[in-house]
Amino acid sequence: MRTLRDIRVGETARVRSIHGAGALKRRIMDMGITKGTEIYVRRIAPLGDPVEVTVRGFELSLRKDDADILEME
Repeated sequence: MRTLRDIRVGETARVRSIHGAGALKRRIMDMGITKGTEIYVRRIAPLGDPVEVTVRGFELSLRKDDADILEME
């Protein structure tokens, strides 16, 4: 399973599924990250947390734990 953390800087990937439950999954979906959404990885902090991405034309910073629940194609 390839997650958002496995995507390198400058790559674009599509969300296959979200493996969270409850409030965490709801929060991710409220940010506009849903199945089939393309995510472009802009930057990764030196220690790997956070990951800066572009989703639907806006920029987000995601924690490593959040990036781990996003399965990518």
